Parts: sequence; C-alpha cells; structure tokens
Amino acid sequence: MAGGIVNSVAGGGGFIAFPSLLFSGVPSINANATGTVALWPGTLASTGAYRKALSAELFKRILPLIIITFLGSIVGSVLLLKTRQATFDKMIPWLLLGATLLFTFSGKVTFWINRHHSEGGPSTMRVIGVTLLQACAAVYIGYFGAGVGIVMLALLAMMGIENIHSMNGLKTLLATCGNAVAVTVFIVARAVFWPQALVMIFGGALGGYVGAWYAQKMDPKSVRYVVITIGCSMTAYFFWRVYLRG
Repeated sequence: MAGGIVNSVAGGGGFIAFPSLLFSGVPSINANATGTVALWPGTLASTGAYRKALSAELFKRILPLIIITFLGSIVGSVLLLKTRQATFDKMIPWLLLGATLLFTFSGKVTFWINRHHSEGGPSTMRVIGVTLLQACAAVYIGYFGAGVGIVMLALLAMMGIENIHSMNGLKTLLATCGNAVAVTVFIVARAVFWPQALVMIFGGALGGYVGAWYAQKMDPKSVRYVVITIGCSMTAYFFWRVYLRG
C-alpha cells in the first residue's frame, strides 16, 4: 500500500517494495522484476483516478512521449535481465539527485522557456529534446524505475504543463505504459516470484488509487512540496546506503 501511494503522488514506490522483497529473501534481480509486477496494477489504478485532470489536448501533446516510452522500456527491461543489480545501485543516488534538483527548479525553467517560444505551444525542437530525454527515462523505467516519476514530472514541466494534478496524471500514464512493457518482459522471462507478487498487487492497487485521489484534494503547492520532500529523502537514503553504510 505504501509503495502504491508513493507511486501515485511522485513515483518511487519501488524504493519501498524493492527493499521489502530483498528482506524476504528474494534475489535482487527477481526482487526488481517482482516489485515492478506488483506495483503495476496500482499505477494503472492511479491513472484512472487522475482521469478528470487529463484531456484530449494534453494526451495529444505527450503522444511522442508515450510512443518513446514503450520502445525505451523494452530496452531497459531486457538490459536488467542481462546485468547485475549492484552495478546499477551505485547510479541510483546520482540519478535521484539530478531529478530532484531538476524538478525543484522546474518552475523557473518553465518560465524561461515560455518566454522563448510561440503562443502556439512547445516548439518542435523542444518536443524533440524532451522526447529524447524521455527515451532515457523509459529505459530507466524498464531497468529499475524507482523515482522515475520525478524525472517525468520535470520533463512535463519543460513541455509547458504547469498544473501539478495534470502533471501527476500524465506522469502516471507514462509510467503505466512503460511498466506494462517491463511486466510483459519479466513474466515471459520467468523472473517474477509470484507468491510475493500476488500479495503485493492487492496492497499496491489499493494504495495507488487512494493516493491519487488524496493527492488531487491537496493544494498544488503542497503536492509539489511533497514531491520534492520524497525526492530529497530517497536521494539521502540511497547515498547513505551505497556510499556511507559500512
């Protein structure tokens, strides 16, 4: 439930589900795959909860991001099954630090960008640039995924989307698309520990819907502060875990 709630607000539910599976004795690669499968229904439920914050115009604007998310997630999930978890663990704190800083200052970035593009919407070059960055995020979704919501929130801000509820809804939609691909790859590769996954699916789905519903009742500034707090907390924890512990 906690992982589903965190995913629906800012992403990063994997930082709760993944360690829990490790503590239960699941090997790291299988824990990653199992956590992805377990949290995906919650992400899907969150997308439904955000339906009122979405629109056809917003969907059209991020269509390139949706397409590249499917493709990038295939690459990431296949790479996960061919690499060691320890290698990627050392990258996680730095990725989270950069993403958190980017989102924290995304308002100023968006203000500057909006002064340098036409009123018709994002320029072609900006869409191409954000799409390429989303491709990297999509590979990360398939590879590990935890905390990627913060990255996507920052990219959506660069697309000129400023309403935090719409951003959360679109971020959740992109995560749902990417994880759908990863889930399929992990199931086909038989990397999932199903007893643990089935228990977590129920809690993740419930937490995802409740979290998305509650987040939309909050003041937009409060939600942004929650997102930044989660990002800072996850960054600090994984710097300690990777570089300072022991």
